[in-house]
Amino acid sequence: MVIQKPRVFTPIECNGEISYIESLMCHKKVYVKSFGCQMNKLDTALVTSALEDAGFSFTPSVKEADVVLINTCSVRDHAEQRVLSHLGHLKHMKRSRPDLVVGVIGCMAQRLGDRLLEHEAVNIVCGPAEIPQISDFVAKAVQDRQKALAVTERIRHKGSQQQSQALEEFESVYGIENEQIPAQAFVRVMRGCNNFCSYCVVPYVRGPEVSRSPEAIIEQIRKLAEHGVKQVTLLGQRVNSYKYKHGGKIWSLADLLEAAGDIAGIEWLRFVTSYPSEEFFDQIIEVMAGSPKVCEYLHMPAQSGSDRILKAMNRNYTSRWYLELLERARQIVPEIAIAGDFIVGFPGESEEDFQATVNLLEKARYKNTFVFKYSPRPGTNSDKRLTDTVAAKVKQRRNVELLAVQERISDELSRQFLNREVKVLVEGLSKKPHLNMADAGDNPQLVARTAGDWIVVFNGPESLTGKFANVKIESASPLTLFGRPI
Repeated sequence: MVIQKPRVFTPIECNGEISYIESLMCHKKVYVKSFGCQMNKLDTALVTSALEDAGFSFTPSVKEADVVLINTCSVRDHAEQRVLSHLGHLKHMKRSRPDLVVGVIGCMAQRLGDRLLEHEAVNIVCGPAEIPQISDFVAKAVQDRQKALAVTERIRHKGSQQQSQALEEFESVYGIENEQIPAQAFVRVMRGCNNFCSYCVVPYVRGPEVSRSPEAIIEQIRKLAEHGVKQVTLLGQRVNSYKYKHGGKIWSLADLLEAAGDIAGIEWLRFVTSYPSEEFFDQIIEVMAGSPKVCEYLHMPAQSGSDRILKAMNRNYTSRWYLELLERARQIVPEIAIAGDFIVGFPGESEEDFQATVNLLEKARYKNTFVFKYSPRPGTNSDKRLTDTVAAKVKQRRNVELLAVQERISDELSRQFLNREVKVLVEGLSKKPHLNMADAGDNPQLVARTAGDWIVVFNGPESLTGKFANVKIESASPLTLFGRPI
């Protein structure tokens, strides 16, 4: 396996002359398909920005593309199967279009490495830690069909200084506003994970936990504010475990939120995803209570309500302790909205274990929950040591049942907003018709979110996109609030 040394490619224009790679690529179109979490979405935004800077343009149609990049997720088998399905389609496309360049980046690229590069469709395989090289790889593949493999060979070892610097520079240079959702941006505060939940592949594809320096993070947020960004979401696999020693002080996520809250132009701050932990928990929630800029929202997965299953998952807490943590958060921030994640059908999960999960969900009173059916991930402890004993139809039934319980709770919570006015940040045009357009006049249907991450749909001028608005809620469904602008 060839491991490429990472470096940052920054095309520049000197004395009015465009760099060689820019001139070569100025007519090449790129189609990007992204799977997975917010971390993947951020990586996609960074890569897109870098390629655009290198002279590429982008197309929403794979049929028009000269280059196809797939940013992959390995957390569940279903996500990987979807990628393989896309590659199968691209293989057929390349038979009539042999010049088409296909790159696979992200977690699946890191996990499978050279096995992916052997695929007939694939020209480039690039892991998450190597994305600073992506512009070079794509340019060379377009120019002379060179295949490129860049993955981290010893993923659980701390990266070299050169690699860390390349990633930091890439993040700082290309960390821009989310063009899909104006006025919003993601900022990574840490990379990797050290938790080793038994079912999770993330530590093996994104490496050890490394926190970025607070100076770099705050400077990046300041630049985003100067470009008109109003909401910043701080990202980390265990974002609440952020820790950085600087100048005799240990910075926590609470310190970052306070510092970011002092930046003019930034009006809302979010953070995801939190792992249930005592460390810094009260400080973070107290900053939320004391700052009008820190959104009253907490995404903290429980994964199961059964202590036996939690132990097998290596989650390091009990269901009772988890619920006590939520209660502490609600005592400090009474209006806090909480979201959760669950896995059903973990090896050995009995009906009694599943009922414990239902009981926890009912007590937690989440605004929404993400429920996933367990799928073994190669290389994880649960895959090595546990047999996938729960039948697929049982997993499906439990998935449906748990979502039904959550739908009832979400419906009860959403109705509390009826006849209330809420402040929202408008994301843009709604993709689905929810409202009676006969009463809309010339105004289209817009979608927005509250500080508590409730989706709000209303009719209003498209010029509100990227701006804050006040909306009076007139009706509600389990996941969406409907209203009119005030």
